Amino acid sequence: MNYYKLPAGVQDVLPEEYYNLSLLSRRLEEKFRLAGCRFVQSSALEYYDTFAEIRNRIPQRTMFKMTDGDGALLVLRPDMTLAVSRIAATKLKDEKARLAYIGEIWNNSEATGNLSQREILQAGVEFLGEEGAFSDARIIAFAVECMQAAGLSDFTVDVGHVGFFKGLLSGAGLSESLTERIRVAINAKDSIGATMLLKESGVGGRAAEAVQALPSLFGGEEVFARAEKLTDDPTALAAIAHLRKVHRLLKRFGCENYVSFDLGAVKSLSYYSGIVFTGLTKALGAAVLSGGRYDRLADDFGKHIPAVGFAMGLKRILIALERDGKVCTPPPPYAVIVAGPGAEAEAYAEYLRLTADGKTADLWTGGYEDGLAYAKRKSPEVILVATEKGVEKI
Repeated sequence: MNYYKLPAGVQDVLPEEYYNLSLLSRRLEEKFRLAGCRFVQSSALEYYDTFAEIRNRIPQRTMFKMTDGDGALLVLRPDMTLAVSRIAATKLKDEKARLAYIGEIWNNSEATGNLSQREILQAGVEFLGEEGAFSDARIIAFAVECMQAAGLSDFTVDVGHVGFFKGLLSGAGLSESLTERIRVAINAKDSIGATMLLKESGVGGRAAEAVQALPSLFGGEEVFARAEKLTDDPTALAAIAHLRKVHRLLKRFGCENYVSFDLGAVKSLSYYSGIVFTGLTKALGAAVLSGGRYDRLADDFGKHIPAVGFAMGLKRILIALERDGKVCTPPPPYAVIVAGPGAEAEAYAEYLRLTADGKTADLWTGGYEDGLAYAKRKSPEVILVATEKGVEKI
């Protein structure tokens, strides 16, 4: 076994990538702060039952599991929104709050392909205690703002609503497992697979036609009229009416050019309760942002708190920025100080003076010629040589 290698789906972060991830994190942290968010940090270790014994359970095969000293089963945090919902329901007095976080989640799904990750660095927000079309439009507009703040330009936020899909199948009498299989097929734009499942379940007529049409229901506001012609179901029509209100607000917010609608985007029906949205960029063939409304998540922890939010995958965003040529090279130090033999104390005193002034300084001790060669490779603004007589600029 090669002990110097890493498991699939995890990576070391080297200096240049770390520098750019830090810049990205700071930009988003400032954006969240200016929007009135307060930051929380949940524990990386949680009890297994916290995620496995709730209504919105995480599949056990996707969690990293371990035991503590007394034999209790623990997991590495598999979902940040559930963790924040637990905090909000059990530890916050104010049910209306805007919370933000930057941290990792761990997903033990099989890692394949260049974009597969099992250790995922996310930045996200959860707007708690907020309901209605304005709240939904506001979070989508804020997602657009955050993608812009991250440095992305050629992107789209696709918006859907799980209520439309639920309404289409509300009277079909399908089991939860079969409904989920149909949802997965629709979400993957697999019309053939969805058709076969509908036949298997005995769903036909107008409901089947509407479900089969879902993968093609994407675009601008014209999608709403097309969708309304497919059904008379009150739940489905209410979802479209809600999206119309959200769209009108987004137009007034000036976000219309960044938003499209996709009624075939049907995320988890138990997790999400209303709008869902995904941030996509042409530089990457995968989502860099995902969010929606999840009004029932906190119920699993003993309190009903309506909520809407999103999470951004920072490493995926960095890949997109790299492909667009928008990453930065770490700046060189202001000064490299080369200490001659016996002049280490003088060099260190100069280092302290420069850093106290907020200037970066790299201190070299060793041979004089090697020190000058090292300094030139670093390309500093100034090169200083320290001797027992003092410090000189060359």
